Amino acid sequence: MSEHGRPLPSARGARTGRRIGIGLIHGLWRPRVLGTWRIPVTGPVILAVNHAHNVDGPVLMGTCPRPVHFLIKQEAFVGPLGWFLRGIGQVPVDRSTADRAAVTAALGVLERGGALGIFPEGSRGAGDFAALRAGLAYFAVRSGAPVVPVAVLGSSGRRGTAIPALPPLRSRIDVVFGDPVSVGGGRRTRTVMDEATERLTERLGAHLTEARRLTGR
Repeated sequence: MSEHGRPLPSARGARTGRRIGIGLIHGLWRPRVLGTWRIPVTGPVILAVNHAHNVDGPVLMGTCPRPVHFLIKQEAFVGPLGWFLRGIGQVPVDRSTADRAAVTAALGVLERGGALGIFPEGSRGAGDFAALRAGLAYFAVRSGAPVVPVAVLGSSGRRGTAIPALPPLRSRIDVVFGDPVSVGGGRRTRTVMDEATERLTERLGAHLTEARRLTGR
């Protein structure tokens, strides 16, 4: 139980979510996964994922070798979908304010040695890591956990619409994991946070460029 009275995200639920993700992703598309050896086998880790389509989260859950707890906008947690997302260990976050309950839950995942998934751009967009929010740096500095950049390419389908089309069935989606980046261990001053954000922006952007070169995307 967190200090805000909410249960911490279920590690068992995240393991179930991973199994569901594996079946879903491999059943619908043809994922090609590169660099899984870069993910620490144990211990806390933050996965920083570019975000071009709503399927990016499920794609990562079904291709990452470890169960992942994602920070997901609270608007998605309604009705049966909300019950399902909580059941598989995902974390609702209110993006309009400093959501202390979500922060506590996310730090709890890392404190017990779990994997936390973050879309550092904040919302679905170009998926190019061009504008990182400060949340990624905060969690990295506060927890000391390494950040693994993740590029998901080929998930966005046809562009130019408010809701991009799903990738064609049985099409290839590439998931490329990068080298871990460490920015933790320092004081959480404005200077430290700004420097961490700048370093992460640079490393994530470089990883995306390399992932596109490797995959031909």
